[in-house]
Amino acid sequence: MRARPVSLAALVEELADRFAATAPDGWLRVGVDGAPAAGPAELADALVGPLRLRGRPAVRIAAEDFLRPASVRLEFGRTNPDSFYAGWLDEAGLRREVLDPTGPGGSGRILTRLWDTRTDRSAREPYRDLPAGSVVLVSGPLLLGGGMPFDLAVHLTMSPAALGRRTTPELRWTLPAYARYDAEVDPASFADVVVRVDDPRHPAVLVGRP
Repeated sequence: MRARPVSLAALVEELADRFAATAPDGWLRVGVDGAPAAGPAELADALVGPLRLRGRPAVRIAAEDFLRPASVRLEFGRTNPDSFYAGWLDEAGLRREVLDPTGPGGSGRILTRLWDTRTDRSAREPYRDLPAGSVVLVSGPLLLGGGMPFDLAVHLTMSPAALGRRTTPELRWTLPAYARYDAEVDPASFADVVVRVDDPRHPAVLVGRP
């Protein structure tokens, strides 16, 4: 892939322009995929205001609010990279409560949080009715490759060395999961937008396919 350097501010504006022009009369489901060190939550947060300025209401969904109960998630330990890779995210819950209701023929009635990992109980969040034209921004790691019905996907990629440097010590046990994700899923090969963020201050949009 060819790298096109871009400022973070310009990247946000480019993405906001693209999302605002897509499915203007319906809901738009966007996955912002990346390890925490790549900053998917920060990018998704930064898009909310620019989208609203373009007339597209935006709602934020964090994958960490759609995890499975601890009894399932941590069955093989708290630092098992294979469990993290395949068993932490409640994909069925995310589809049922967010992605299916904002897809074709959906009701637009969603939950923004399903599970509170601090209490290991239902978040008891009230349902929200999204107006037509809303953009649903779902951020988190390992979001692609499982068949979740995103209309557009942004993948934030880092070299293994940069990911290792920028991952906090308490999360270094997750690194084998990201290596497996790149090898088995190769999200950069099919995401709609791929951004290299080895240095988050100087992102580069990757153009073309490997």
